[in-house]
Amino acid sequence: MKITSIKTAATIGHGMHLWVKITTDAGVTGIGECVHGGKQAIAIIQYLEQKLIGRDPFAIDALFEEMRRSHVFDGGTGGALITALTGIEIALWDIKGKALNVPVYELLGGKFRDKIWMYCDCQVDPGMSFDEVERVVHGVLAKGFTALKIDLDIGAYSANRIPVDADTQVLTLKEGAFSKDKFNHTAMQREHERMLQMVDMVTRAAGKDVAVAADVHTRLDVPSAIRLVRDLDPYHLLWLEEPVPPENIDAMREVKRHSKTPICAGENVYLRFGFRELLQKQAVDIVMPDLPKCGGLSDGRKIANLAELYYIPFAPHNVSSPIGTMASAHVCASVPNFLVLEWHWNERPYWTTIIKEKEDIIKGGYIELTDRPGIGVELDEEVARQYQYPGTTWFE
Repeated sequence: MKITSIKTAATIGHGMHLWVKITTDAGVTGIGECVHGGKQAIAIIQYLEQKLIGRDPFAIDALFEEMRRSHVFDGGTGGALITALTGIEIALWDIKGKALNVPVYELLGGKFRDKIWMYCDCQVDPGMSFDEVERVVHGVLAKGFTALKIDLDIGAYSANRIPVDADTQVLTLKEGAFSKDKFNHTAMQREHERMLQMVDMVTRAAGKDVAVAADVHTRLDVPSAIRLVRDLDPYHLLWLEEPVPPENIDAMREVKRHSKTPICAGENVYLRFGFRELLQKQAVDIVMPDLPKCGGLSDGRKIANLAELYYIPFAPHNVSSPIGTMASAHVCASVPNFLVLEWHWNERPYWTTIIKEKEDIIKGGYIELTDRPGIGVELDEEVARQYQYPGTTWFE
């Protein structure tokens, strides 16, 4: 079997979702998905196609590493090149599974679990009352989820919001509450109180049987992050995500040292090499690589294995469609230290229509793995094209 073509298409989703379709001379076709590579990733895949035509699609790790090493001076350690290779890599796993008539998790060593626990990333805004927050949370729980995540940095740079009513707990706009620009990482008193209040309302609405995580998207400096984690201690969060920027691992470790709340990070890190220092210094309690971005399924499994050496859970970041999500689920099934996988399509109506199966792969807050060969789901190209990303071609 030989690769005969590698084509791309892109749709609007959480940013741009890039589809990679690989065909072979045996008539077996694989579909992959990658995110956060932008149009640069499309150009890279078009360039790599000529290098990969005629190659053996079963040699997944060797092809990935050959392409990465031969372009190490062009970004072979992170960024769009790795994301482009990730889309190719996932499509190759799909081909291999289909050709051998086995699901990808069998090729990864088999599964530790039949069901993959999912958490829902949901939108809770600073201006909401407790009743409004409760409606959002209960909407998530009604879908069967027993874990959810909120963003604490919503509105952090667009408005200064303060609580004005102790009974309704409505957060309203007040100009000039404090001075802060979009580049400054310091959380002043009102912003700090706003973040705590959001956590308080969500955890009360969710109850003790629901796991709640919170994300600040690297927005804080070390003093602000330490103040926040200390005040979050009573809420027993599943984790606080990326409290400080990812470039300085010692800074992350300093925040972790002051926190009883688990610290989770890694969505902006690429390849197993990128996680080495983070794990060796034990700067986090949980790692969260984005598998359709950071290197794919093989590297994702290696990252999980490295984390296991330090007894650190593996909870992948995920903003992908059902295809990228199911691809990630195969890795989650194949490692012992998996914790939970993200679902980030709560507000998008085409979650089920974009795949040929036309059914939700998440049921009761879990993905139940099947014995379908390859990834196990197929892109409905006709439906997906309705959401084509502006300025891109469609599998040409």
